[in-house]
Amino acid sequence: MIQASVAHGHELREIAAQFHPGAGIIAIEPLGQGNVNDTFLVSLAGQTQPPLVLQRLNREVFRQPKLVMRNMQIVTRHVAARLQELPDDPAHNGSCRRSWEMPHILTPTDSADPWVERDGQIWRAMTYVPAARSLEMARDPAQAREVGYGLGMFHHLISDLPVDQLADTLEGFHITPTYLAQYHQLLGRCSAPPSPQEHWCQQFIESRQSLAPVLEEAKARGELQLRPIHGDPKINNVMLDAATGEAIALIDLDTVKPGLVHYDIGDCLRSCCNTLGEESRNPEAVQFDLGLCEALLEGYLSVARQFLTTADHQYLYAAIRLIAFELGLRFFSDHLAGNVYFKTSDPLQNLRRAQVQLRLVESIEAQEGPIRALLKRLGGA
Repeated sequence: MIQASVAHGHELREIAAQFHPGAGIIAIEPLGQGNVNDTFLVSLAGQTQPPLVLQRLNREVFRQPKLVMRNMQIVTRHVAARLQELPDDPAHNGSCRRSWEMPHILTPTDSADPWVERDGQIWRAMTYVPAARSLEMARDPAQAREVGYGLGMFHHLISDLPVDQLADTLEGFHITPTYLAQYHQLLGRCSAPPSPQEHWCQQFIESRQSLAPVLEEAKARGELQLRPIHGDPKINNVMLDAATGEAIALIDLDTVKPGLVHYDIGDCLRSCCNTLGEESRNPEAVQFDLGLCEALLEGYLSVARQFLTTADHQYLYAAIRLIAFELGLRFFSDHLAGNVYFKTSDPLQNLRRAQVQLRLVESIEAQEGPIRALLKRLGGA
């Protein structure tokens, strides 16, 4: 893996230059805090030259990177066309227009494919969303509302994209029963006695494993339908205008694929409504913030209400609880496997991450009545 320590190295400059050979490269710096890909911001010479984003796809995660790129092309082109047809912001009833940015995929000058392949690795570049910032956590309901609006707007723009146009580039992704089965296999191979923290995680997962199939069973019964989804709409993938604070883009489209919108809604709420963040070293203090949940859902439904069915609404609480449980399960499984999937800075980081998510599940369960009442008031069941 190419680390940030070589971000100014000759190899990165060579790769970046293939996407923008006409401009001198001033600097290449690590960008963001992603757990999977290596991402860099490439600054170019000249005041009129906006920077670009350079990424190396993690082939351990994305086994079919060229299909990932094809999905991204389909979605970005579809959204660009929709934006031409939708001059007004749906949340403002046509009274004003809110800008929405869609990062464009860049193609190397000497290739028909939108990537550079070097030493078996796939590199791609995209335009950088200017004058925007992302959040690691929401400070107040206004920010949570914008995060919800960002996801809702993205879902609104891709809601008419035929789902069969997208490849399933991450088979099994968000299929919680599969993660549970993998966890049990890992657990069966563990010979060392568990630490107190590991024992707590094991007991928690054991007591709630019946949660795992709820969305998949609803899908199998035909109650929930596959749609195009983002796949990873955590809070720091929603870009906010630096001046107005309004959501203007949803980035990191690697995981765009067929799925249930519930995966996205649950993941967005999970990441936004935990005010201590995913990396908290005090898992016992983690709480699911109901006020942020309300604001996020208000923002989401302001643009996404029209394509949600009655059944979609009925499974929203299950999704909120399940996706936090699922991520806790995945973090703990990766800890047991030796930290082979998520990036870590120390051997216990995934264990702490697992505790954070599972404590979040506890908090969600403790507030089930108020959450269901909120969902009903906002139009669900």
